[in-house]
Amino acid sequence: MEISVPVYNKINLSIKEAAAYSNVGENTIRRLLAERGCPFLLKIGNRQLVKRKEFENYLEARHFL
Repeated sequence: MEISVPVYNKINLSIKEAAAYSNVGENTIRRLLAERGCPFLLKIGNRQLVKRKEFENYLEARHFL
């Protein structure tokens, strides 16, 4: 039995899900996650996940021209 949870209800997202959710490229998200002190990085072993709420806050705080 597989449970499907909408992306906007997930606490943590894969890089692919975060890219689709935010319309930010996967390579850009990987670069942001590699920065020291990234507030939305959740690392479990070798796997990198994106903390959705912190990622949303990060994007809202940025203004791009």
